[in-house]
Amino acid sequence: MNEATRGAMWRFAALRIVLAAWLATAVWLALGFAPTERTMGDAQRIVYVHVPVAWLGLLWMLVTAGCGAAYLVRRNLWWDAWAHSAAEVGWVCCSLTLVTGSLWARSAWGTWWEWDPRLTTAFILWLIYSGVLFARSSVEEPHRRARVGAALAILGSLDIPMVVMATRWFRGLHPMNPEMTPAMRITLLVGVVGWTAAFAWLANLRRKQIGMERIVRQSQSVLEAAC
Repeated sequence: MNEATRGAMWRFAALRIVLAAWLATAVWLALGFAPTERTMGDAQRIVYVHVPVAWLGLLWMLVTAGCGAAYLVRRNLWWDAWAHSAAEVGWVCCSLTLVTGSLWARSAWGTWWEWDPRLTTAFILWLIYSGVLFARSSVEEPHRRARVGAALAILGSLDIPMVVMATRWFRGLHPMNPEMTPAMRITLLVGVVGWTAAFAWLANLRRKQIGMERIVRQSQSVLEAAC
């Protein structure tokens, strides 16, 4: 093992340790540092997961659409690998948004679900993610799959302003700007940074895996053609 490889391994290990420590700190702040909210009690602590994953659900749709657009311009499957991994990670984040939102709704409103504008537009975003991934899985040819995924993601990104502005444009139950103490804001900020870094790391790993899978399939095609 040469020095460059050994150095890369050490940097990778150090990055994982820092990330794990940051996430552990975020969990500790959410459970032990942030004060208990007076009206909702400990159920309010769901916000320290709900807000980060909701933000990431929007972010990864933008990344999916942006990388899809870059593929359409450059016709480079490297961009499609990023679009694919971003869509998968975004689907996970959007699913967690709906789950944590339902848990919060149960405590705040006494019901698991309401067709609140913010919840409805977030559910539509989840359907868009699901549609993009389903369409991608239905197409075998890599470049055609990339074009279909890019087109759907770009169209799907139009839902993002609806999600962001839903509480301002429409009357609903979802709070617009909930009051938070400085300790709550610090806890939320640490959580947003930590979960953003964690899911970015996962997206990069998945992107590398998708690229390796493509190389393996190409190699198998060459061998089959040679035989």
